[in-house]
Amino acid sequence: MQVWNNYQTENKDRFLNELLDLLRIPSVSARTEHKDDMVTCAEAVKARLLEAGADKVEIYPTEGHPLVYGEKIIDPTKPTVLVYGHYDVQHADPLELWNSGPFDPLIKDGKIYARGSCDDKGQFYMHVKALETMVKTNTLTTNIKFCIEGEEEVGSPNLGKFVKTHKELLKADVILISDTAMISLDTPSIDIGVRGLSYIEIEVTGPNRDLHSGVYGGAVANPITILSKMIASCHDENNHITIPGFYDDVLSSTDAERKKMAEAPFDENEFKTDLGIQQLWGEKGYSTNERTGIRPTLEVNGIWGGYTGEGAKTVLPSKAFAKISCRLVPNQSSEKITSMILAHFKKIAPAFVTVNAFEHHGGEPYITPIDSHEYQSAAKAIAATFGKDPIPVRGGGSIPICALFEKELNVKIVFMGFGLDSDNLHSPNEKYDIVNFYKGIETIPYFHQFFAEKKS
Repeated sequence: MQVWNNYQTENKDRFLNELLDLLRIPSVSARTEHKDDMVTCAEAVKARLLEAGADKVEIYPTEGHPLVYGEKIIDPTKPTVLVYGHYDVQHADPLELWNSGPFDPLIKDGKIYARGSCDDKGQFYMHVKALETMVKTNTLTTNIKFCIEGEEEVGSPNLGKFVKTHKELLKADVILISDTAMISLDTPSIDIGVRGLSYIEIEVTGPNRDLHSGVYGGAVANPITILSKMIASCHDENNHITIPGFYDDVLSSTDAERKKMAEAPFDENEFKTDLGIQQLWGEKGYSTNERTGIRPTLEVNGIWGGYTGEGAKTVLPSKAFAKISCRLVPNQSSEKITSMILAHFKKIAPAFVTVNAFEHHGGEPYITPIDSHEYQSAAKAIAATFGKDPIPVRGGGSIPICALFEKELNVKIVFMGFGLDSDNLHSPNEKYDIVNFYKGIETIPYFHQFFAEKKS
């Protein structure tokens, strides 16, 4: 719509500068030293929503970090869109690998380099500016609600309780989320699902204290060695997960679904070059896109123990630790898989060591039907601004709250992400292309227009 384009063009510099200000706030939910920054960021989100035209915005405290709720109700009889996003970000470690300050946004080659630029400040802020565009041009066709939390990066431990106790407040006809990616601006896509998550930590203890590796080495089992062997045993020669029962509930994709996925452009050599690797790895019998979309995985996210400081210390450590995550696919239960993995590591532990394993957090997988009016509204919106129909794809990441949203609010979720897989999420030098940011602001109003038409 031309009136949208005119308004967005006139205000594009301000839109960008507002995002940069938001990115300067180190809203790291996992670090206690950033507790005050979390409050500061929540207050900034509230202010921006009010400026954009929201009639009501409130900050709700939780047992952890605050949640921001906002709304613009134009007519109770019209359909309501609930926008979900998160203002918290991952920590920036390792700092030495950043080419610029993680909370000092740098614009280079048309890209914004900063922690949270894509995940998820840049993406949820598109919706704030889309709201402003529609309010200022008097073209809003739906009611809009915002639920912007501050704990997504730590598993949303308090959001579920909030949703259950505020069902009427959050009541909507669809939930719209931009916390995913698309293939490219040339090949737009829509994630039709995200994987679930099971995240555990393992502690392996050998001797009751650190020992001299010369005096005791060769006679006492090294917990790091034992833990490494236990982890290695979780995959066989075909990179198939060996934990008994792990695949029992997996909903396998049909040949037709796999054929549709194969239509997405993918250059394996370009993929390897971008990552700086010589060879790809994964479950035998599946393509790279299938391994990251429709198949479950088990990955070590961190492993440590013993002496890791400067210089040498010849020690046989008392303890070794690892953090392990599993990405889950439809029909798999995070609770069931977590219990299975915890029991497995305790069972396979040799008598040389003792094992303590516990859960951090988890979440369920989620699928959006492509024949639903919710998905079709998003697809039509993408086509309106990109000039071509989007390809439906499965996302490899997880948004733990999705399944609970649908269960408690009884509505479908649509993913409209404008990031790219190359945006270095959770890594140093996270980025977000400015053109993608603007494209999101341009596209989102069309979703509201088309969704209202389908619901009327």
